[in-house]
This record gives sequence, C-alpha cells and structure tokens, in this order.
Amino acid sequence: GKTVSNNQTKSNNEKNPTETVHNCVEVMPEFPGGQDALFKFISKNLTYPKAAAKNEIQGRVIVQFIVEKDGTIGNIRIYKGISPELDKEAIRVFSLPTMPKWKPGTSDGEPVRVRYSVPITFKLN
Repeated sequence: GKTVSNNQTKSNNEKNPTETVHNCVEVMPEFPGGQDALFKFISKNLTYPKAAAKNEIQGRVIVQFIVEKDGTIGNIRIYKGISPELDKEAIRVFSLPTMPKWKPGTSDGEPVRVRYSVPITFKLN
C-alpha cells in the first residue's frame, strides 16, 4: 500500500504565532479611542522639520508598523515617503515612549500580530 508521510499535514497545522504577521484580520488593531484619537496624538506630537518647512515640502507620508499581540508597536518603517526629514519625523512620532498601547488585532478571538499603515499629512499653514 501507499505510505502517507505525515510531514506535510504537520507543518500545515503547526502555526508559529511568533512569526506570522497578518495584513488583514477580523478585528483590526485600534489606537485607544479610535482613529480620531490617533490623529490627535499625531498632530499634538508632530514637529514640522525646519528644513522641510523652509523648502515648502508638504504631502503625505505613510508609516507602516506591526501591532504586536500585547498592543505595542514595532518594525516601524516608511511605506511611502516624501523627504528624509519628513520620513524621519513620522517615524519619530510613532516611536515615542508616550505612544499608548494599541488594542491588538484579533483573529478567532485571539490576539495576533498585524501589519498596519497610517497616513500622516504634512501641511504648511
């Protein structure tokens, strides 16, 4: 008869929660207080870089990061940047020690790691 190797089924069922990062889950991560609170936090902490303001560089930077299962955020990077100064400032705001823990995203009721993107608009008045 045929022998069925178990290796395949094993690797499929063996989820390694420390490695998987989801892009889309049932319940997406949320900043405490929701989107409005997040944008308030950003605008309160954002400092327009002098060089960028002087050169009138404006636009939207998209920051991408991973919301961990405990609500902390890490792997902060620029998904879509504008200029080195603005990109750096966007990363700085998300790296602040005052950044509160997020409500982690969940899949099947379990917290999971989720990749999340947030646009930051740099606009000169």
